[in-house]
Amino acid sequence: MLHPLDIILSEIEGVLSQIREGQVNDVLQSFSKERRVFVDGEGRSGFSARGFAMRLMHIGYTVYFVGETITPAMREGDVFVAVSGSGKSANVLNDAKKAKNTGAEVIAVTSKADSPLADLADKVLVIPGTVKGDSGAGRGSVQLLSSLFDQSLHIVLDALCLLLSRRDCTANETATSAHW
Repeated sequence: MLHPLDIILSEIEGVLSQIREGQVNDVLQSFSKERRVFVDGEGRSGFSARGFAMRLMHIGYTVYFVGETITPAMREGDVFVAVSGSGKSANVLNDAKKAKNTGAEVIAVTSKADSPLADLADKVLVIPGTVKGDSGAGRGSVQLLSSLFDQSLHIVLDALCLLLSRRDCTANETATSAHW
C-alpha cells in the first residue's frame, strides 16, 4: 500500500503535468510594476491566493487582497486575479464582474475552463485539480474536497512569482528586505 504522501505527490505531479505553459506565459505578461494587482479567493483557495498576494508584494508589486479594510477601489488598467476552483464561487464571481466593469483586466485561476468565471475573464489559467463538486469517476483524487486543486494552486502561483522575479531581476535579498 502506498503511503499517503506518495499518493498526494503523485496526484500533484499529475495536475502540474497538465498546466499549459502558454497560459502561464500569457498571464505573466499581464503583470508589470506599473499596474496595481487585486487578488481574490475564498476558503482554502483564498489562503493560497493570500500567499500569492504576499509574495507579489515581496517582489515589488503593489497588491491588495479583496475584502481587506485597506483595499482601495479598482480602476481601469488594474489587474484582478480571481481564484476559484469551481469557477462558480459567488463572491469571487461578483467581484470579477465588478472588476470587469471598472476596466480592470480579469485573470481567472480555476480548475474549470468551462465555468462562469473563465467565461468572464480576459485570461484563464487552468489548474485541473479536483474540487469539492467533482464526483464519481471524474473525481481524480483520493483527497477530500478541493485539496488537490489547493495544493497545485499554491505551487503554480509560486512558480508564477518565481518567473516574475526572474523577469524583473528581483533578487532574493530584495524580496527579503520587503519581508516583515
